[in-house]
Amino acid sequence: MTTIHLKNAALFDAAAPELLDGHAVLVEDGRVVEVSDRPIKAAADLTIDLAGRALLPGLIDAHVHVNSVEVGFAELERMPESLIAAKARPMMEAMLRRGFTTVRDAGGADWGMAAAVEQGLIEGPRLLFSGKALSQTGGHGDQRPPVAQVHGCACGSYPRGLARICDGVPEVRKAAREELRLGAKQIKIMASGGVASPTDPVDNTQFSLDEVTAAVEEAAAANTYVMAHAYTARAIRRVVECGVRSIEHGNLLDAEVAAVMAAHDAFLVPTLVTYEALSEEGEALGLPPASCAKIEDVRGFGLRAIEHALKAGVAVGHGSDLLGHMQRHQSREFLIKSEVMSPHEVLCAATVTNARLLRMEGEIGVIAPGAFADMIVVDGNPLKDLGLLQDQGAHLPLIMQGGRLVKNTIYTNDH
Repeated sequence: MTTIHLKNAALFDAAAPELLDGHAVLVEDGRVVEVSDRPIKAAADLTIDLAGRALLPGLIDAHVHVNSVEVGFAELERMPESLIAAKARPMMEAMLRRGFTTVRDAGGADWGMAAAVEQGLIEGPRLLFSGKALSQTGGHGDQRPPVAQVHGCACGSYPRGLARICDGVPEVRKAAREELRLGAKQIKIMASGGVASPTDPVDNTQFSLDEVTAAVEEAAAANTYVMAHAYTARAIRRVVECGVRSIEHGNLLDAEVAAVMAAHDAFLVPTLVTYEALSEEGEALGLPPASCAKIEDVRGFGLRAIEHALKAGVAVGHGSDLLGHMQRHQSREFLIKSEVMSPHEVLCAATVTNARLLRMEGEIGVIAPGAFADMIVVDGNPLKDLGLLQDQGAHLPLIMQGGRLVKNTIYTNDH
């Protein structure tokens, strides 16, 4: 049982507008056991003097695709799973080095990837995976080009992709049950058109209300929830009223439907950085022309959607949704959000709010007794400068995940 004592920390607390100077934290066997504004007297295997540096909970990204190692989904579907896993490893390791100690995968990752992290085979974030997202025929998860002809049932098509196709209530129930059997921590559905898919306009709706309700019922039966890809207010309203907990993207949310979300305690997970990255690099990295043309349908509206959500009292989380080599822009989401949110609100979105969304409140996203010892140290005050979270973790001299020191360039043993 390893004990680590962090002293002289400027502690981030979601309930406080400023960092709390002069704090100490004691970690034992992977969990926080004590947090104090006075010196902690307990003996420790390692004592680290933070010398007034900022100490934050490990960051949480609630919308990643760790298996999206290429921008073009068609290319992914032709790639062996073994190669996808090999390419995903350095990308996951880079996420952890940026300070993200927990991520929720929104389609594609499986039990094996999560187990590889748990067993130390991949040094990556704790992985809460959705398995394959559920998509109707012709929906956002259906990557077949318009010329493709399918004879017979298309359910389960493209098993190496990010989604599985299911139509009708029985198929949706079976697909949800199958993903839960395979260990999915939550169910993901495609509830509107999308940018990266070839044949569905962004403003269409997907799945019938009965199909959405079936997915929600199956998730609830397994004591979990449904997250839904949805852009327009119309698409968002219909799934939230069916019981969907988490709206992904939501760029075209309006004030009226934001109030509906608030009434149903639904969360909004914006992913604004992906549209900037796609606009700048998507075409060069192989995004199909049809998808490139759809970027502007949603880009530029996301900040207004966040404003509607905040005004209505909707809990706003934090996601990125980046594909392939664009994943290096993950931390840029903080800067984009800061145009309409304070740095404190931005950091709360990526810590306590996401923890509540993921139903891990008190375990992650907070530095408190009983929580996992997921923490990052920042050289400087991120409440004054969110730029300190940029540059691939260059300003993070210490990263701890579950009590394990992933990075420590401060190293001391000052008892």
